[in-house]
Amino acid sequence: MSSIETRIQKTREHILEVATKCGRSDEVQLLAVSKTKPAAMIREAWTGGQRAFGENYVQESVDKIQELSDLEGIEWHFIGPIQSNKSRLVAENFNWVHSVDRLKIARRLSEQLPDGKAPINICLQVNIDNEPTKSGFSASEVLAAAQEVIALKGVKLRGLMAIPAPSENKAQQKRPFKAIRALMDQLKAAHPEQQLDTLSMGTTADLDAAIEEGATIVRIGTALFGARDYSNK
Repeated sequence: MSSIETRIQKTREHILEVATKCGRSDEVQLLAVSKTKPAAMIREAWTGGQRAFGENYVQESVDKIQELSDLEGIEWHFIGPIQSNKSRLVAENFNWVHSVDRLKIARRLSEQLPDGKAPINICLQVNIDNEPTKSGFSASEVLAAAQEVIALKGVKLRGLMAIPAPSENKAQQKRPFKAIRALMDQLKAAHPEQQLDTLSMGTTADLDAAIEEGATIVRIGTALFGARDYSNK
């Protein structure tokens, strides 16, 4: 077993352990964040049973998606900011988009979905800490935005995504995750007919806190693939 396969297995075991300790019986999905990593590493992770991969950079990811088109069952999640002029590539190549941070992007993904392609699963990105340098909907905007997105063709609203401000203290880490979960509960209550089942939150640094507060997808990169090289970005 390769080192990447071993790290995937250990991470999954840790996720299950944390979920079990806090009484959760539902599965927490591991999203392997493969941004800046070569296709060969993704292939290695796929060999180890990993199927869902998260990417941040449109052109880099499209090149990898094409190179890895022979891998059965692979699922591509876009988790980075989307420029309007790149939305068509995202609509054409991805199964999920976690980073819908404004209605314009949701509308473009809807309009640009290729004929015959399954609807794109999307999450609304929430700026839960109201950070001025971070994109996303404010908590007060989410319910109205969700109403508009649900009406669009070609996209399927699945839930919310957040990237809280960093904190090393677990109690502090849990506060924004708890707020996102409460917002998700409001969303479900407003739209009981929708398949709203996804809370995309938690990374290598705050994994435990996110799971304890209800994350259904955790975005893990460094713990699986090692430190990232941004020299070409």
